[in-house]
Amino acid sequence: MEKGKEASKTVEEYIRRYPPEAQGKLTAIRAAIRAAAPAAQEKISYSMPAYMLNGPLVYFGAFKSHVGFYPTAEGIEAFKEELKEYKSSKGAVQFPLDRPLPLELVERIVKHRVGENLKK
Repeated sequence: MEKGKEASKTVEEYIRRYPPEAQGKLTAIRAAIRAAAPAAQEKISYSMPAYMLNGPLVYFGAFKSHVGFYPTAEGIEAFKEELKEYKSSKGAVQFPLDRPLPLELVERIVKHRVGENLKK
């Protein structure tokens, strides 16, 4: 979040804060998450869009050169082979803004996370 700016209160407000090219990517990843988890509650948490269903499901955020996607450590581990071409850490993956988003993969990860959370 930029210095001196209030935190966004809604996902729409969050997306509007970014340049048009980033807005398109953020809108697309949001749509993929909502398609895969229509029952998830959408909110802002940790100053970024968050989705909850029986606990935290996934988060995403905009950065200068990438979209950060946070499907928890379990979500990264379950798809580590398919995510290996992207920079990632224990609970996050970076999708570069200059490449197409892997939306089908995002949907599969979200559906996997839904299944894991519903087991709780």
